[in-house]
Amino acid sequence: MSLFDRLVVGTLPFVPRALVGRVASRYVAGETLEKALDVIRTLAAEGAVATVDVLGESVTRREQTEAARDEYLRALDAIARTGVPANVSVKPTALGLAIDPALARENLHALCRKAAEVGTFVRLDMEDSPYTEATLRLALELKAAFGNVGAVLQAYLRRSLGDLDRLTAAKMNVRICKGIYVERREIAYRDPGVIVRNFAALVDKHLSAGGYAAIATHDEACVQAALSTIDRLKLGPEAYEFQMLLGVDPLLRKILIGSGHRLRVYVPYGRDWYAYSTRRLKENPSVARHILRATLGLGPASA
Repeated sequence: MSLFDRLVVGTLPFVPRALVGRVASRYVAGETLEKALDVIRTLAAEGAVATVDVLGESVTRREQTEAARDEYLRALDAIARTGVPANVSVKPTALGLAIDPALARENLHALCRKAAEVGTFVRLDMEDSPYTEATLRLALELKAAFGNVGAVLQAYLRRSLGDLDRLTAAKMNVRICKGIYVERREIAYRDPGVIVRNFAALVDKHLSAGGYAAIATHDEACVQAALSTIDRLKLGPEAYEFQMLLGVDPLLRKILIGSGHRLRVYVPYGRDWYAYSTRRLKENPSVARHILRATLGLGPASA
């Protein structure tokens, strides 16, 4: 971590909540579902689609998981009612994985059943390594039961190339990202170049096997590697999509859409915006570089 990154992380507790709110407004749709729907409509006018995330993770009480489940059910109803081009992404710990895997399974079954009824899709987000195996098993179980379920692999984890075999065999829609959590070297690559190469290897392996890949990155090196694989395999845009976070590098988003690629934006909303924003900055100071440069009116930082 650079000196700048350490300074950013170290000073976060002293940043006024109002200032964090002004910064977060670029990266979080707002506190309400209605605000998220407005953002999705704006993105759709630009040619992008969306995935909705109800903020909140690593909850500690059963009633918190029920509130998250009910809000997701409301979001699924709204997506179906309004016809906005969106699906949902869910963190299993928000639905109880850290409390009781059976509770998370019960809540996720309710979401996937509802999504199947209204004709949309649920992706299980990947969190830090204590939950990797449990999340993959849940994704595979839900995929077998409902069909409309996707998973996520993180390129910085050493296990991910092996895990991809299980997901490809299940014909899983797989989001491939770098990963943002701080992990031990025993289980995660540290070198940025190695992570980029593993990202490229995961995309290439999944697309070459005929899988649908959600290529989630703001890193031009990762984008270029994915485009090279897409070109080599002569794939049409129905075989993959790019994904980006709301508010990060909108110029790259415009470039990809303008080149004919499907682009999905991750749209988080909810009252947990402050905890979400500070966690993301602590876990991934590179996002802080994007935020600082955007605040100063500069171009995007290198990923």
